[in-house]
Amino acid sequence: MFRTLKQDIDAVMERDPAARSRLEVYFLYSGFKAVRAHRRAHWCYRHNLKFLARWISQHSRKKTGIEIHPGAQIGKGLFIDHGMGVVIGETTQIGDNCTLYQGVTLGGTGKDHGKRHPTLGNNVLVGAGAKVLGPFTVGDNARVAAGAVVLDAVPPGATAVGVPARVVRINGKKPAPCQDMDQIHVADPVSMELCRLRGELERLQKQVEKIAASKGEGQTPRETGPQE
Repeated sequence: MFRTLKQDIDAVMERDPAARSRLEVYFLYSGFKAVRAHRRAHWCYRHNLKFLARWISQHSRKKTGIEIHPGAQIGKGLFIDHGMGVVIGETTQIGDNCTLYQGVTLGGTGKDHGKRHPTLGNNVLVGAGAKVLGPFTVGDNARVAAGAVVLDAVPPGATAVGVPARVVRINGKKPAPCQDMDQIHVADPVSMELCRLRGELERLQKQVEKIAASKGEGQTPRETGPQE
């Protein structure tokens, strides 16, 4: 228990430049408090103390603004930054050393049964306001950009952006998302699509010009009679 507690505090110290001391993190960080309360609630949940588990989780929700169902499985080193509005569903599974920003939802679509919520691998970063909905996997070292709505699986090492989210980058090298906290400099899917359409338009325009030129070369001037 103390080892896990230390790992959770270390995760905040490593990834939040505003954290000045472990004492500050322990007593003042709402994300850390929510994770700490969840670990107690999850223990009760696993030992069939469901009412007590829900009481702990709802009490934590009122204090922190972060709602984590006691049935969710969370690995070591989870960092919830600022945290307000974060929702984590019952069958969610989160790997080690993941980062969630404010307003993140790890939820379901309402049409699934049993496993209804996403599985996050290790070292996953989910940007502010992102929604990850459904029983699929977001692979290790993946990044979900701020405001994205993810409805399908994300490969390991990929970056997903947009609504609905699309994978716009998969690095051959193994990224370290929890070290790279940049949510801004990711590819814009709208600008990428506009560039693709512009290239397609230029290609079609050249084909039309070529066809028009070939027809012009094949025609002979029409003979005209004497003008009256």
